[in-house]
Amino acid sequence: MKNAKITGIASYVPNYILDNEELSQMVETDDEWITTRVGIKERRILKKSKGSSYLGIKAVEKLLDETGVNADEIDLIICPTSNPDYRFPSTASIIAHACGIEQKAYAYDIQAACAGFIVGLQAANAYIKSGLYKKVIVVCAEKMSSMTNYEDRATCPLFGDGAGAVLIEPTDNPNEGVIDTVLHVNGEGLQYLNYKGGGSAIPASHATIDAKMHFLYQEGRVVYKHAVTDMVTSSREVMERNGLTTADIDWFVPHQANLRIIEAVGEHLGTDPARVMVNIQLRGNTSAATIPICLDEKKSLLKKGDKIILTAFGAGFTWGASYIVWAI
Repeated sequence: MKNAKITGIASYVPNYILDNEELSQMVETDDEWITTRVGIKERRILKKSKGSSYLGIKAVEKLLDETGVNADEIDLIICPTSNPDYRFPSTASIIAHACGIEQKAYAYDIQAACAGFIVGLQAANAYIKSGLYKKVIVVCAEKMSSMTNYEDRATCPLFGDGAGAVLIEPTDNPNEGVIDTVLHVNGEGLQYLNYKGGGSAIPASHATIDAKMHFLYQEGRVVYKHAVTDMVTSSREVMERNGLTTADIDWFVPHQANLRIIEAVGEHLGTDPARVMVNIQLRGNTSAATIPICLDEKKSLLKKGDKIILTAFGAGFTWGASYIVWAI
């Protein structure tokens, strides 16, 4: 049984920059308040009348170009997203069609909120290990601005738009690639982090619009506590399962939710801050896309054989960690 490894990575963020000065003209806040609480200076926003698929298409096109892989070689596209273009069809199918990945491929979406990348990575890993597929793309595409209430200063400074994509292929080397992953879910998190309106439980209506139920809702203190605790415990769990300590890990790449959360996770793990990858200051929280965007933008720091822990936490609550050995 073969391992799966990342053989290519690419990302895309829109050109438009929403900085703290402009945000302060939209809602009662300022640069000091935002920087102190979440550590974000800028976030990229998709101003085009396009959905998340537009971001994903750009990332996949870049991935195919940089890896030299033809569209007809791809067996599967998995798209973790909390911001699908439509209830149906899947955003993955739209990306596949636009990129010419249809001759033999299948495509589907995953809903695991901010934990979507590690969930998608584990799914790709399973397909590769089973021998069913040989080339799988995981593309996280998030237009978070579409669900952000720019009258709510507790949440609007956090989120940005972007996409990150990775190509997953088999490897005969058991010591590289996706080595192990732990995933958890706790449905009690529903009340603290959700998007209430528009689903089958609360269909869209004039009342749901008036009640502003078509925006992301978050109880920050509760989410903060769970995010720190759960990313720390899942990281420790996957390290212990593989006989590793913090000292053995070259890079920790946490979901870029909030700079205070990232710093707290690093402190609890006893990690040198210089070994924690961070790009949230200029990108904001792009939900499932944060980890692949961060890896892509920091890939010049990575070398083949580096031991990496990826960890994420999102709505559900859903969380986990992956141990990978960089193979590029």
